Amino acid sequence: MNMSLQLCEARDPKGLYKLARAAKIKDFTGIDDPYESPLNCEIELKEKEGGCPSLVPMAEEVISYLQDKGFLENH
Repeated sequence: MNMSLQLCEARDPKGLYKLARAAKIKDFTGIDDPYESPLNCEIELKEKEGGCPSLVPMAEEVISYLQDKGFLENH
């Protein structure tokens, strides 16, 4: 998943980013610990128009990738 820090914070139902910004959680990725993008990820689900795509299109992208690589049979 390739989503902005702002989107992750906005979609944080447990309030973990808020706690990390208040220094109540240490070494939180993206806040006081750097985020390191994967060097060779096989699939990347990206933010669309400033938001997280809905579940169905993301699932379809993963299924398509798995079918193309021969991990799933095409139906």
